[in-house]
Amino acid sequence: MNPVTGQAISARDRMKEIVAAAKLADEAGIDLFGVGEHHRLDFVLTSPPVVLAAIAQATKRIRLTSATTVLGTSDPVRVFEDFATLDLLSDGRAEIIAGRGAYVESFPLFGYELSEYKQLFNEKIKLLLELGEADKTTWSGSYRSALLDAEISPRPLQPRLPVWVGVGGTPQSAELAGTLGTGMALAILGGDPSYFKPLVDVYRSAGMQAGHNQKSLKVAITSHGYIASTTQQAKDEYYPYYAYYLENFMGGNARGEQLTRERFEQLASPINALAVGSPEQIIEKILAQHEIFGHHRFMAQFDIGGIPFSKVATSIELLATKVAPVVRREIRNATMKPAHQHK
Repeated sequence: MNPVTGQAISARDRMKEIVAAAKLADEAGIDLFGVGEHHRLDFVLTSPPVVLAAIAQATKRIRLTSATTVLGTSDPVRVFEDFATLDLLSDGRAEIIAGRGAYVESFPLFGYELSEYKQLFNEKIKLLLELGEADKTTWSGSYRSALLDAEISPRPLQPRLPVWVGVGGTPQSAELAGTLGTGMALAILGGDPSYFKPLVDVYRSAGMQAGHNQKSLKVAITSHGYIASTTQQAKDEYYPYYAYYLENFMGGNARGEQLTRERFEQLASPINALAVGSPEQIIEKILAQHEIFGHHRFMAQFDIGGIPFSKVATSIELLATKVAPVVRREIRNATMKPAHQHK
């Protein structure tokens, strides 16, 4: 529901908006588009590969990922088959971000114990990665039936489906991603980004200790965000939607909490992670974070809290035309400097 107008959008129209946003991002030159997985009536999207397959037919070049696949309550074989199918339909553009997600409704819905989250995820992520190694798999574990020389079909177009582990803030998750040699998608939804540097260090250290090439250990930073012509405009327009999101979808109401404008200003300040502002401020934030993390991707989640599609579209266009070209150029120039010029 839009908290400003009080109007709700139908599930059908919401789906059309998601596809339209992906098409706009593709045409504007954005590199990646992701959709999440939620199992509650106030979210329309429960099946990322189905929606991404529809998006694949409406786009040409943009890469397509889940954000995230709740792997602990999914069957890794089904997940692999679905995304391999997506990979074929999209001419090799499919990726998977696997994680717990922000909500836990899928555990009772699909008959899993939340208390076993860690064990479920650890077993299933290892199986998911193993399925990509060969056409046939022999495997046994604790949470699904064994596989004996099982044919895993279809095979993706890419030699290997890119898999990232979504990390919310625990060193154990970062260490697991590094040990497995997957990418790490680190969610930084608020606060000083430098506080998250130890997680990236843990990830890279674990990956190197496990024998993975440093260049293969890729980091993505994900943040909530909104872009407008000026920072003041961005904050004024975004605040009611972000406050509604935090209060209604992140547990604020249950604790009797509301996001004050003063607190929002702190979250959106230049030194904090919330990516709200003018194109110039977002550029500064991304480049400052790159100095900290040396990450390979920045992923902005614009579409939250009932924000209208027109505002999401504006953010996408500004990200593509004003932010991304400068960020790409500055990072490219920095990497091309002779070593003695780096301080």
